[in-house]
Amino acid sequence: MSASRPIITLTTDFGHADPYVGVVKGVILGINPNALIVDVTHEISPQNIRQGAFLLENSRRFFPPSAIHVAVVDPGVGSDRRPVLLDTPSGRFVGPDNGIFSFLLDDGSGTGAGRAGRVPTPPGCRAYHLNNPRYWLSPLSATFHGRDLFAPVAAHLSLGTPPASLGEVVDSLIRLPGSTPTRDGNRVHGRTLHVDRFGNLITDLPAGLFHGAVETRVEVGGVTIHGLSASYAEANGLLAIIGSCDTLEIALKNGSAAARLGLSVGDPVTVTISPTPS
Repeated sequence: MSASRPIITLTTDFGHADPYVGVVKGVILGINPNALIVDVTHEISPQNIRQGAFLLENSRRFFPPSAIHVAVVDPGVGSDRRPVLLDTPSGRFVGPDNGIFSFLLDDGSGTGAGRAGRVPTPPGCRAYHLNNPRYWLSPLSATFHGRDLFAPVAAHLSLGTPPASLGEVVDSLIRLPGSTPTRDGNRVHGRTLHVDRFGNLITDLPAGLFHGAVETRVEVGGVTIHGLSASYAEANGLLAIIGSCDTLEIALKNGSAAARLGLSVGDPVTVTISPTPS
C-alpha cells in the first residue's frame, strides 16, 4: 500500500478574483506533486489577522496531526516581521509572525486579559525563524511571500525536510492583544471574530461560559437577546446559540443577523450570566 499523501491546508485573505491562490498551489505542486492541498478559506477580510487566527484555530483541529497549515494574512509582508514555522503535536504551521498563531499560543488564562505581545513558545512546541533562502523561490518578492516563501517552505516540509534545515530556533512568537474575552463581575465582554455567508455573527465567547447558567442576557448592536436557543429554527427573530465553533453565535432565522444589526467582524458583544445558586 502506498504512503498517504501529505496534507497542506491554506488559510488566506487572497480571495478568488485574482490568481494568487492558484499560483500558491502551483508552487507547492511544483515541489511536491504528491501533496494534497486543502483550501480552508481564502475569504478572510483583507488584513484581518485576528479573524484569520480564529478560523485557523477552529479548522486545524479537524485535521490529522501530520498536516501542514499555511496561514497567510500578512499586512506586514516585506517588513521586518519574521516568517516562521511553529511545530506542535497537533500540526505544523507556516506563516508570518504577526499574531496569526495567537490561539495556538493560549497561555491557559481562559477568560481574562491573557498575555499579549511576544510570548514564549508553548511547552512541547518549537518555533523556527524561516531564514534559509535555499528553500524559497528566487528572487523573493517584497509583496508575495505566500508564493515565494511560505508555499515552498511548506512543500519542502511535506517532503520530509527537517524543520531545523529551514531556519533557526526562536523561543517566542507574537500573540495578539485581546485574544480572550474579559470578565467584569457577571458580565463578559467579547467580540465578533467572523461573519459567515449566512450572516451569522460568530463570537469569541466560549461555550463553557454558559455551563450552569440559569439566566443569560446577550447585548449586541443595541439589541438584547434573552437566553440561548437550541437550534436556528427555535426562535422567530434574532437568537443566540452555541454554534459549530463551540462559541456564542448570533443568528437570525431565515435571514442575516449581520445585516439586521449592521455589524461585522470586530464589533463588541456582552453577555450577562446569572449562575446557578450554590
